[in-house]
Amino acid sequence: MLRLGYLDRAVQELLLAAVREVMRAAPPYTPTMPRSGKPLSVRMTNCGPLGWVSDRNGYRYQAEHPETGRPWPPIPDILRRAWEELSGYGGLPEACLVNLYAPDARMGLHQDRDEADFSAPVVSLSLGDTCLFRLGGTKRSDPTHSFRLASGDAFVLAGGTRLAFHGVDRILPGTSTLLPEGGRINLTLRRVTELAPDHRRS
Repeated sequence: MLRLGYLDRAVQELLLAAVREVMRAAPPYTPTMPRSGKPLSVRMTNCGPLGWVSDRNGYRYQAEHPETGRPWPPIPDILRRAWEELSGYGGLPEACLVNLYAPDARMGLHQDRDEADFSAPVVSLSLGDTCLFRLGGTKRSDPTHSFRLASGDAFVLAGGTRLAFHGVDRILPGTSTLLPEGGRINLTLRRVTELAPDHRRS
C-alpha cells in the first residue's frame, strides 16, 4: 500500500525532531554484511524494545545498541500513531529501523524476513530526498518495477507483498529541503515477535 503525501511538511518536521532525539540517544553506526564484514552504504540506528543489527554473526534483532551496549530508546509517539493508522495490525511495533541514506547510498533487493510472524506488516515512512524504490515479487527472479518515494510518503508491505523483494536504486539529491545535509531517512516499523492469539483483532 502506497500513501503519497501521508505526512505533511509540519508533521515531517515534528517527526524529524523526534528522530534526531533518537539518534542522540542511540548514535548511528555502520552495519556490515554477514561473513564478509563488508560495510553497508546505509548507516542506521533503531528505537523500540528491539533493534535490527547486521554484522559478521548474521542478521538479528537485539535489545542493545551494538556499539554502546545501551538499550534502544523508545519509539516516538508520532511513529506509534502512524503504525496504528496504517498497519491494520492488533499489536504494537517492537522495532523501528532508522536508515540514513547519504546522496550516493543505495540498498540492494532483499526480503524482510527476520521477524517471527509475517502476518504483521512493515510500515515505512520517508523523510528527505526522494528515492527510486524498486519492488519485486516473493522470488528474487520475479519481475520488478520502480517508483519514487518522496518525503512524507508512506509505504506498507503487507499480505501478498509482505515478503516481496525490495530495495533502493538511488537517491535523487536536491528533491527535498527537509534535511539541511541532504540525503534521506527511512523509518520502518516492525513487529518482531508473534502476537498472542488473544491480543489479535477479531
